Amino acid sequence: MDKYINNTYWNALLQDEFNAPYFKQLWKFVEEEYDQTTCFPPKTKIFNAFNRCDFKALKVVIIGQDPYHGVGQANGLCFSVADGIEHPPSLKNIFKEIETDTGVPYPESGNLERWADQGVLLLNATLTVRQGQAGSHQKQGWETFTDAVIKKINSETEGVVFLLWGGYAKKKEKLINTNKHFVLTTGHPSPLSANRGFWFGNKHFSKTNSLLQQNKGYEIVW
Repeated sequence: MDKYINNTYWNALLQDEFNAPYFKQLWKFVEEEYDQTTCFPPKTKIFNAFNRCDFKALKVVIIGQDPYHGVGQANGLCFSVADGIEHPPSLKNIFKEIETDTGVPYPESGNLERWADQGVLLLNATLTVRQGQAGSHQKQGWETFTDAVIKKINSETEGVVFLLWGGYAKKKEKLINTNKHFVLTTGHPSPLSANRGFWFGNKHFSKTNSLLQQNKGYEIVW
């Protein structure tokens, strides 16, 4: 794993997971998939969420489900796309809500590494996917791994803001101690949910900054 996670603190924190039988089986599956088919994100970006968000700077966790499965889209951060890539519908709705909520103008780039660098962990439940096949790497062990990540954050930190968007992410609330962390829930930013009134107006971005300012004296530049 050292080859892909270059953050030593995350490496130490997750070493038990990397050594577990389920993860070894998962990584064997991932290696074979990347060797035999086209998968996303690029192999060096699988753990980008951890490499870009330092554990000791962690302030916010956003949980997604699956990486984008189109060519050039996924960059290892949930909802994020590489520079120069057209913004997918969910990301467009995220940016629209930010603009309405905080006044930050709609950005040209959909690359959310700028958030990760500020302490936002953009964690997909499944970290890899086969091209053109949504959900193709689910139930191989990634969910066990990413649940373990959430549990580690829950136990080793305090005052983190968890943003749980949509039914799948909301299920992760049971892993979080709400007496020491903050949990904000709303509908998924996908058009299906947003167009039914379950996304716009949630004000999660200003609410997150208000919580962070009160507890850590810090805000995220969205």
